[in-house]
Amino acid sequence: MSSSSRTTKPHEIVERALELSTADGCVVIADEESSANLRWAGNALTTNGVTRGRTLTVIATVDGRQGTSSGVVSRSAVTADDLEPLVRAAEDAARGAGPAEDAQPLVSGVAHSPEFTEAPAETSSAVFADFAPALGESFAVARAGGRELYGFANHEMVSSYLGTSTGLRLRHDQPNGTLELNAKSPDRLRSAWAGRATRDFKDVDPAALDTELAQRLGWAERHVDLPAGRYETLLPPTAVADLLVYQLWSSAARDAGEGRTVFSKPGGGTRVGERLTELPLTLRSDPREPGLESAPFVLAHTSGDDASVFDNGLPLDATEWVRAGELAHLTTTRHSAALTGLPVAPAIDNLILDGGTDRSLDEMVADTRDGLLLTCLWYIREVDPATLLLTGLTRDGVYKVENGEVVGEVNNFRFNESPVDLLGRTTEAGRTEKTLPREWGDWFTRAAMPALRVPDFNMSSVSQGV
Repeated sequence: MSSSSRTTKPHEIVERALELSTADGCVVIADEESSANLRWAGNALTTNGVTRGRTLTVIATVDGRQGTSSGVVSRSAVTADDLEPLVRAAEDAARGAGPAEDAQPLVSGVAHSPEFTEAPAETSSAVFADFAPALGESFAVARAGGRELYGFANHEMVSSYLGTSTGLRLRHDQPNGTLELNAKSPDRLRSAWAGRATRDFKDVDPAALDTELAQRLGWAERHVDLPAGRYETLLPPTAVADLLVYQLWSSAARDAGEGRTVFSKPGGGTRVGERLTELPLTLRSDPREPGLESAPFVLAHTSGDDASVFDNGLPLDATEWVRAGELAHLTTTRHSAALTGLPVAPAIDNLILDGGTDRSLDEMVADTRDGLLLTCLWYIREVDPATLLLTGLTRDGVYKVENGEVVGEVNNFRFNESPVDLLGRTTEAGRTEKTLPREWGDWFTRAAMPALRVPDFNMSSVSQGV
């Protein structure tokens, strides 16, 4: 990225784009992005780097006799000279489009962010100042223990500046850190994985993760082959997150109201108000959740079933999707809320499941007579939207539990399960803790989940994966 592309401050870029607009309405989002990363293999650092970038999104709205149309254009590395062509391109797209089905008056009346005119927040390699030396010490311990560590650490900071022709001037800084660590035996026949999500790398401990992985590699020294079937299974928080994040992504009210999803009510309408589980579990999102903070207003770069560019800047509040076991909300835009008669409940970029006991996963293992303990899920794909049946693979360790102890590693499986049906069959939920979804970690990192005990998890076939 050339230095000239950063000579104009983000809030100035937003203001200038709004000044250039000749459309009936205009929304401008400037995303200032920076990232720092470390990678390692075979107990040694391999690469590290820092990147920076800017993306500008212009949304133009044009009123017509048949309704309001919208046009959206996004470009990276935008300079002051690029602004007018970008704004005109968005306006041309709006004028060439038909009326937007989700058209609503642009949001107004939201108090300005006091830091709107301040410089963007940035990350740098300094975020790893304490983590990198601790990682180096873990390499030495792993090497002495006869195991190899592989993985990566990534930290991103995105400062988003939102301005609209209706007067909104909002700003949000979103830090996002992920750590993924694999331990392998020298013959590569045994593998274990652990991951963490973090805002600043001050709350991750490589030594503790290596100790956890060493234990799992030890469990894997004994191997037991098991056939496909239904097994009592302990799902760790990361696996629960992967399943419930997909459930959240599949909970658009409009789709449900049109009879196309697991949340559709037979005969019409939605299942809001129905009980999904007898356990007092609450699935919720809150932009102000400590340690999982996310944007407190809508930031929509495109429109879809669960998002609308017309809703940009709409304030977000804590929302319970499932309340004490009962389906309470589905995701709505202002448009889809009007269509379905449900409250406005836009998507929020975090997810928490609580209402279980305070028992740890180790305590749940100790109370298991005969079952399986998973590490994580992988390659999750949808099979049937009407039931939200998902398929996927177990990965990096499935362990046999007998009489409260892990007695060995078993083969991997392909599973077939619906998270909605699974919640209804869950017999125990443990302590809620921050976790990193393995499958969806590139898109969704702010999650807190308990381990779940499922008496009959469907391992549909044996997988040969490690």
